[in-house]
Amino acid sequence: MRLLLPLSSPLSATSSPATPQFLPEHPPPSQFDFPNLSRILKKSVIGTLTGALSLTLVFSSPLSSVAAAADPYLSLSPPSSSQDSSLNHFDSAPEDCPNEEEADTKMQDDDFKPQLVTNEGIVEEAWDIVNGAFLNTRNNNWSPEAWQKQKDDILASPIKSRSKAHEVIKKMLASLGDQYTRFLSPDEFSRMSKYDITGIGINLREVSDSDGNVKLKVLGLVLDSPADIAGVKQGDEIIAVNGMDVSGKSSFEVSSLLQGPNKTFVVLKVKHGKCGPVKSLKIQRQVNAPTPVSYRLEKVDNGKVSVGYIRLKEFNALARKDLVIAMKRLQDKGASYFVMDLRDNLGGLVQAGIETAKLFLDEGDTVISTAGRDPEAQKTVIADKKPLVTAPLIVMVNNRTASASEIVASALHDNCKAVLVGERTYGKGLIQSVYELRDGSGVVVTIGKYVTPNHMDINGGGIEPDFRNLPGWDEVKERLSKCNNLQRS
Repeated sequence: MRLLLPLSSPLSATSSPATPQFLPEHPPPSQFDFPNLSRILKKSVIGTLTGALSLTLVFSSPLSSVAAAADPYLSLSPPSSSQDSSLNHFDSAPEDCPNEEEADTKMQDDDFKPQLVTNEGIVEEAWDIVNGAFLNTRNNNWSPEAWQKQKDDILASPIKSRSKAHEVIKKMLASLGDQYTRFLSPDEFSRMSKYDITGIGINLREVSDSDGNVKLKVLGLVLDSPADIAGVKQGDEIIAVNGMDVSGKSSFEVSSLLQGPNKTFVVLKVKHGKCGPVKSLKIQRQVNAPTPVSYRLEKVDNGKVSVGYIRLKEFNALARKDLVIAMKRLQDKGASYFVMDLRDNLGGLVQAGIETAKLFLDEGDTVISTAGRDPEAQKTVIADKKPLVTAPLIVMVNNRTASASEIVASALHDNCKAVLVGERTYGKGLIQSVYELRDGSGVVVTIGKYVTPNHMDINGGGIEPDFRNLPGWDEVKERLSKCNNLQRS
């Protein structure tokens, strides 16, 4: 089984609702000082889970009912906490599942059942994954021929224990010379697959059935989590969220629908097993993730210009929603220019970074492309909605701006939506996938790399900013105008 984890990092009815405590409006003064703009710029879960670890990890976010109703960038409001708890009931079973009792005894797909395997088989399975998917980015003389010889040498002698097999895999992966490709013990893999960012204790993955239809299954279930207590089972299929049919939606989209403020409720419709009963469950969220967004409005040019400053500390699953809230509040207060501060942002969830970048791009703009040996790793991500804001934008970066942050910075820069100010970025642009081995252990393998809309390889060199020090807004507008004119010509 393969997981794609989107983790990255090198190591009410009012027009202007009050700012909630969990979304601080003002960053510490040391972060940004508009009265002294010219003096601002003096100059990870990381590598092992960077680049793309593309499993949809998402947390909840504060959300006003008005914004949710009117804003296409925000997902549906959660049901009221006063809603009748009798929602936890069984619905009628599908017509093609007449024997519910028998079906309900098989609530987990075969995918989730452990399989017997030899020590040599585990080693060969890990070897096969690397052989088929590994992307050599270090130019260190790795070759399929040398990799084949290594397997032949290893399997020439019996491997007498499972621990020995795991040691062999570790050494085998180390020989690749890739710091991000590594072995995961069964315990490490289990913790990763059950990493909860939905607020209810589940992790989702997309599974294709025999007809090619994509279904969403519960891959990981946290013990004693809200979902576990409500009756969700590992292997359950997600049918609907808050009454919305999720057919055709990605795991990231559905995970986003599960998001909401702490202690609010979400109604989840699930089907137990391959042909089990459908059940509607009312689940109370328990969200502990901190907001990565802080913001404030500053007046410059003797109060003539209002600038919205937003700092993004990391790209967790709160990033996009909290950024939308911050942008709208700053616009309501009169912001006509924006600064997004990505300095010291080492990344986080790659998908959260991609969704954040889309907020500023025109429909049809390229966000990022990926390249790799596996055709599945070769994709181009395109913005699919109109931008949330079109005001001139500065993105601040430094040598600790990495991975998901670099995706955002390059997407906005290359599409002429922002100028970059500061230092050259870190240069983390590799994609890793996490694969489960048949004994419950796993391997993290570099399978691809990110390429910016302007066809630049992020990895290693990073992204060079347009300015070292903060420019005036007239200069920003001029630079963006020239960029757009060049793209049209």
